[in-house]
Amino acid sequence: MSKLRIGMIGTGGISHWHGRQLLELPEVEIVALADTNPQSRKQFIEKFGLVQVNEYDDYGALLEQDKPDAVVICSPHTLHYEQATKAMESGCHVLIEKPMACSSDEAKRMIEVSRRTGKLLQVSYQRHFQPDFLYIKEAIASGVIGKLTSITASLYQEWAQLTTGTWRQDPSLSGGGMLMDSGSHIVDVLLWTTGLTPAEVSTQLHKQGTPVEINSFTSIRFTDGTTAGLNIVGHAPCWHETYVFCGETGGIFYDNGKISIRRMQQEPEYPEIPEQTTNQDKSFIDAIMGRHEVLVPGEFALRVVELTEMIYQAWGYEPRKG
Repeated sequence: MSKLRIGMIGTGGISHWHGRQLLELPEVEIVALADTNPQSRKQFIEKFGLVQVNEYDDYGALLEQDKPDAVVICSPHTLHYEQATKAMESGCHVLIEKPMACSSDEAKRMIEVSRRTGKLLQVSYQRHFQPDFLYIKEAIASGVIGKLTSITASLYQEWAQLTTGTWRQDPSLSGGGMLMDSGSHIVDVLLWTTGLTPAEVSTQLHKQGTPVEINSFTSIRFTDGTTAGLNIVGHAPCWHETYVFCGETGGIFYDNGKISIRRMQQEPEYPEIPEQTTNQDKSFIDAIMGRHEVLVPGEFALRVVELTEMIYQAWGYEPRKG
C-alpha cells in the first residue's frame, strides 16, 4: 500500500515534535514543507534527514503542486483559519495546532468546510492521549469523587520571557497572549475532563507592558452550578501545571504529572497509570486510515475557542488590536 503523503505548513519548533511522531509511523512520508523562513525549513530537513522533500515559501503552492493527502499546520494562530479551510478545500485532511482558530466564527466555518468536503479536521490537544489525563476524565465520569463541585486549573510558565520579540507577542499573528497560546491546553483539560458547559465568567487580565495579555485570572460558573478558577500565569520562573477537582466525596489532585486521590481523614491514594500507546499524530493517521473516529474533532475544539472568547470579552479585550 502506498504511504500517506504529508505536507507540513509551518516548520518552527512544534513542527519538529510532529515530524518525529509522524516519521515513527511506517505508513507515512513527509513530502513537502511550507514556511516563509528558508532557514527554518532547512533545520527541519536536516533534523529528520529528509532527502526527497519539496520546499515552498507559500503554503498555497504546496497544496497546488504537491497535492498531499494531509497537512499538519504549525503556523501562527491567526493564519489557522485560512490555511485549514484552503487545505480541506484542496482535498487534504488537516491536523492543526492549537488554538483551532482565534474566534468562534472562524472555528464554526472550519467545521462546516470539513463537513462539506468530507475531510478530517483534528486539533492537536495532546493531553487527550496522555494516560494521566485519560485517567482523570474517566475517574470523574465514573463518580470516583462524586459529583463535581469545584475545579482549580493553573499553569505557570516563563512565557513572557521566552516569547519576547517573537510572533507570539504580535497580536496580528498570535490573536492573543498566554491564554490563547499555552493556556489553550489548560482550557482544553478543564472542559474535556469534566464535560461541563460554561455559563458565565469574570476575569482579570494583565499585559505587564507587552502588546498581549501575560497573566489572566478567571472565575467560571458552569451551567450545572459547578465553579472553577482558571489561572494562567505567563511571567513565572518555570513550567508548573496543576489541577484540583473537588467532588462531594473526594478530590483529584494533579501536580506536574503526579496524581493523588484524597478523601476526608484518609491516606492519599496514588492510582497506577498505564503507559501511553498513542499520540496526536498517530491518532490523526489512524483516523485517516479508518481505524477509529477523529478523537479531538473541531466540534470539541470549538468549545475551547468559545470559552477563550468569553474570557476576552468579559474583560473587553480585543487581542488582535493589541
